[in-house]
This record gives sequence, structure tokens and C-alpha cells, in this order.
Amino acid sequence: MKRLIYCALCTMMVLTTTDAGAMGGLGLLPDRGDAHLSFYLDNDLFAGTDENYTNGVRIAWISGSRDPKQFGVVQRGLRRLTGDVKSLRQFQHVSGFRDPANIEYNYGTSITQLMYTPQDPDAPKSPPGESPYAGWLGLGFSLHAKDTHALNSSELSIGTVGPNAHAKEVQDFVHNLKGVDRFKGWGSQIPNEPTLNLFFSQKRRLTFLEAEWDEFAVDGFSEWGFGLGTFRTDLYLGTLTRFGWNLPVDFSDPRLSPTAYSHQPFKTDRRESGPWSLYGLIGLRGSAVAHDITLDGPVFRNFNTGATRRPFVGGLFAGFGIRFRDLKFTYVQTYRSRRFKEQIRGRSFGSMVVSYRF
Repeated sequence: MKRLIYCALCTMMVLTTTDAGAMGGLGLLPDRGDAHLSFYLDNDLFAGTDENYTNGVRIAWISGSRDPKQFGVVQRGLRRLTGDVKSLRQFQHVSGFRDPANIEYNYGTSITQLMYTPQDPDAPKSPPGESPYAGWLGLGFSLHAKDTHALNSSELSIGTVGPNAHAKEVQDFVHNLKGVDRFKGWGSQIPNEPTLNLFFSQKRRLTFLEAEWDEFAVDGFSEWGFGLGTFRTDLYLGTLTRFGWNLPVDFSDPRLSPTAYSHQPFKTDRRESGPWSLYGLIGLRGSAVAHDITLDGPVFRNFNTGATRRPFVGGLFAGFGIRFRDLKFTYVQTYRSRRFKEQIRGRSFGSMVVSYRF
């Protein structure tokens, strides 16, 4: 496990940089402020359960503003999806940019682990009607392009499903700390298979929602995106609204997803009026899912998961956020409809993110 993490971090350093030398040349430090480091946690224990989508962890770093001349090889490829003047024509048509020649760029790296288990910890394999045992571990390289009205984010994800994702070891470690029983069916989990995925998301300001009363304000955005690859292939639509006191300029989206980063989503000259912020948020998302390896099983080998994926999944979420200077904490509770046909009912889980701007 230590060797895997070490190799992942080294790969993140190499593939996201073009210069050699000092820390700045390695791209570990931003060019001019507003870099963010975020820790995400999803867990159904916040809803009093320990089953289905039971845990997700993500560590994500995003740079400050970057000149395209500093892009590494991955970022140069992802730029073709941003909608700017150098991107594919199809993405320019749907970019949402008001001024495609005047775009601000950030790039990021992330490591994510997702975990799925059935309800019964003593069953030697997943019982009928329950989630199959599955773990996924992914390394992501992303590029983000924004103007005053739109943010386009793309991420290339390289990962693995199966024992190589080390979901069992992580769950056993946490359960040992808490003094609760281990799940005994990890020997039946979806087997090892590498995954390769491309993710894209777009957020657009909902200017008709924006309003201010002294330091109390409301804002929001619509979003759509897709995933394409062996881990997940889907298309989604959604919206999010924030309301509160001294809304932060940068935003910690607490929903753990392959394009989740904490940063300033749109170009603006606005700054917070004081060191504290307190706000609520509410939103929804609907997805059309064509492939999900945690339900469909591996692509290149036969494996019956016992679950039949549902083509449409919806979710509602609500929560709150607190900021003190450059440190932010955000929490939401999500209700998600059934992911597979044998599932008896939808599930709820909590999501939190701690983010620091430096």
C-alpha cells in the first residue's frame, strides 16, 4: 500500500509539470496564489447505516492560475475539451464562455478510493438484492478553464477495481479502530482490472438567482457532465444553490466526484468582506448511467455481480458550510435513488470536505 501511494505521488508530480528543478518548477507551488488542498469524505455512517456505497475518500490539489505554456503533457491534451480557442470545435459550441480568448486556467491532481459492501457483514458473499463487494482506487489529472460565467473541468483518471484498490484493508483498519466487526465477504469482491476514464463537467452561473442584502447573498449554478470509460460511462444534469452570510468567493463542492475540486469557480474581482462565512446549500442531480463497473463488473472478463444496474439515478442534497479565513468546512446529506433493480430502497449518506487555500 505504501509503495502504491508513493508511486502515485511521484506520477502526479511528473505528469503535471513541464519544468525541472526547484519546487516552483515542479509545479508543486502555484504561480500566484489561490491554490487549494482538499480532503473529501463520503460515509453512510452519517445516516446510521454501513452498506451499499459505504465510503469514499478523495484528496485533491488544484493550482493557482496557470499560463498554458506551463501545462504538462496531460493538461495539453485535456485543453482540447475546455471550449477555449485551442479546443475541439464541438466543445467551443457548448463552452458557455462569454470571452473564449480570455480564459483563466488551473490544473489539479487527485487520488480517490470508493468502497461498496452489502448490508450483512457475516455473509461470505453479497446476498441477492444487495450491493456487490467492490473497491476502486483512481489517480486523476485535471484541467479547469473558466471565465466570468462558466467553468469547464476535465479529468483523466487511471485506476483499478478489485483487491488492488485495497478497500478491504482500509475498511478493516477503520473497523478495528472503532471496535466493530469486519465484513467477511471481501473474498467475493469484483476482481482486479485496470480502469481508464475521461470525465468532463461544466458549471454555469445562474445570474437570475444572484441577489445581495448587505452581507447576506444568494447564488448558484447549473451543471452538466459526462464520464466515458471502463470505470463509469454516464451523463448527468444538476443544479446547486448557496445562501448565507459573506459567501466565499471560492467554493468547496462537498460531493465527492471525479471532477470535485475546491477553488474559485468563476472569474471575479469580488472578495469576502471579513474572515468568517456561514452559508447553506441545496441541490439535485440526475444521471443516465450506461456503465458502472461496481455494478456491471469488469469489462474484459466474465463476472456475475448479481446486480442489475438501473439506467437512471437521481439524488437530492442539502447542507451547510463554514469558512474562517483560508480554511473551509462543508457538509451535506444526500439521498440517492436505487442504483440497481434488486435494491429495495434508495440510500442516504453524508459528505464532508475540509479545504485550505494558500
